[in-house]
Amino acid sequence: MALLQNWLVPLLVMLALFGAFLALVFPYLSGDMAAEKRRARWIKTDERVLSGPRMVDPAERRKHIAESLQEVEMREKTARRLTLDQRLVQAGLRISKTQFYTWSNFIGIGLATAFYTVTDHSLMIIFGYALGALGLPRLILVFLRYRRMARFVEHFASAIDIIIRGVRAGLPVPECLRIVAREVPEPVRGEFLLVSESQMVGLTIAEAVTRMSERVPVPEARFFSILISIQQKSGGNLAEGLTNLSNVLRERKKMAEKIKAMSAEAKASAGIIGSLPFCVAALVHYTSPGYMDVLWTTREGHMMLLFSCLWMLAGVLVMKRMISFDI
Repeated sequence: MALLQNWLVPLLVMLALFGAFLALVFPYLSGDMAAEKRRARWIKTDERVLSGPRMVDPAERRKHIAESLQEVEMREKTARRLTLDQRLVQAGLRISKTQFYTWSNFIGIGLATAFYTVTDHSLMIIFGYALGALGLPRLILVFLRYRRMARFVEHFASAIDIIIRGVRAGLPVPECLRIVAREVPEPVRGEFLLVSESQMVGLTIAEAVTRMSERVPVPEARFFSILISIQQKSGGNLAEGLTNLSNVLRERKKMAEKIKAMSAEAKASAGIIGSLPFCVAALVHYTSPGYMDVLWTTREGHMMLLFSCLWMLAGVLVMKRMISFDI
């Protein structure tokens, strides 16, 4: 128990410093600069995808493209801080905000009870409840959201190919969307089913697809939304534009797989380097008992462990930024 009390204060200090780092430093590593790069990339890709030789008035076409890009930029600015309801929808969870908070409280109470039972320390009740009610559910929500986005991107190019073949065969676009809602796996199936149902209640195809891009905020869905919106406003060859879009999406996927293969060695090295101190400490502790007790029993040892963890955290974040690439 005395050992746990000696560890408690450095642990809380480390968690506070970690929270301050995430709040003050991390946004500068992956914030506005990355957003500006993505916006520039969207503009270049949209001009490539939406350029078509069959427009009646090129000036009018450029005007519609500029208006659509401005709409996307405005939606991106307003969606930078997502509400909990939006995050739940993007994660594919069919629960309300009240249900999410209820389950979070249950998890927090369960962890607080477990920590207090094991440690018999009153401060661990606060730590366990904060971890269970505020940390763990939101981490799970982020994981489910990114997993759903990845699955959507994986099957989205196939959905566009189905629409291309249907348009070239003479089918109307709403019928092509219904075919996608029947043939393509989730979550693409569910999103296109919502698009079809939205048209039945009076929305246009452009408005329904725009809402889909808000529920699934990935560049691929935004490209598709812009293309449909411009085609609805100014006409043009939809099959040709979708073909160009499908080629762009498949090239993006190939590039992502290539980057994943090229960075696999760096990721493996980062994992080995990150786990090496813990493995060495465990081996030393079991082969030479008492050799590292100074780190657990003295305040100087606690400070050394604290600063070592902070330096390791900074190194892991820097290596993560070095091997993470935006496509």
